[in-house]
Amino acid sequence: MKTQVLYKSRTGNTEKLAKAIFEAIPGKNKDIAAFQGQTDYDMGDLYFIGFWTDRGSASMDVLDYLGSLQGKRIALFGTCGMGQSPEYYKKIEENIRVFIEDDNEYMGAYICQGKMPMAVREKYMNMKNAQNKKQVEAMIQNFDMAMLHPDEKDLQGAKKFVKDIFERIEKEEQENG
Repeated sequence: MKTQVLYKSRTGNTEKLAKAIFEAIPGKNKDIAAFQGQTDYDMGDLYFIGFWTDRGSASMDVLDYLGSLQGKRIALFGTCGMGQSPEYYKKIEENIRVFIEDDNEYMGAYICQGKMPMAVREKYMNMKNAQNKKQVEAMIQNFDMAMLHPDEKDLQGAKKFVKDIFERIEKEEQENG
C-alpha cells in the first residue's frame, strides 16, 4: 500500500506533524511533500492530508484537493492556535471532512495546538479595551501557551494516530481475507 503525506504549513507547525507522521508510517512505500496544488491524484492508496487552521477550516487549495480524491483512504491532521479544546478540534474536523467524497474511506483526524505568528498577539493587544479586557487577556494567554506547540507530546500523539490507522487497516484486511 502506497502512503502519501501531503501538507500545507504556514509557520512550520503542520510540517513538524507531517514529519512525525511520515516517520511513523511503516515500510518504505511512502512519500512526503509540501502541498503545492499537486494535480497527480493517483500517488497513493492512503493519504495523510495536513493543514493549518484559519477560521475553523483549511485553505481552499487543500479543500479542493480533498474533493478531487476518489477511492482512497484519507486521514486528516492539522494544527490550530486554540488549545485545550477538543470540541473546537471536532468542529474543524467536521468542517473539512465534508469536502471528502463518499467513495473514499475516511480514517479520522489528529489536530493539535500550534504556535501562531507574533502579528496575531499584536492584533490581540491592539484590540484590548475596557469592555473586552478579560476576553482578550484569555486570548493572549492562549497565544502564549501555543508558543510551545506542537510539543513532543503532540508529535507522539500524531505517531499514535498513524499506528492506530495501520492497525485498523490490517484488521480490516484480515477480516476481509
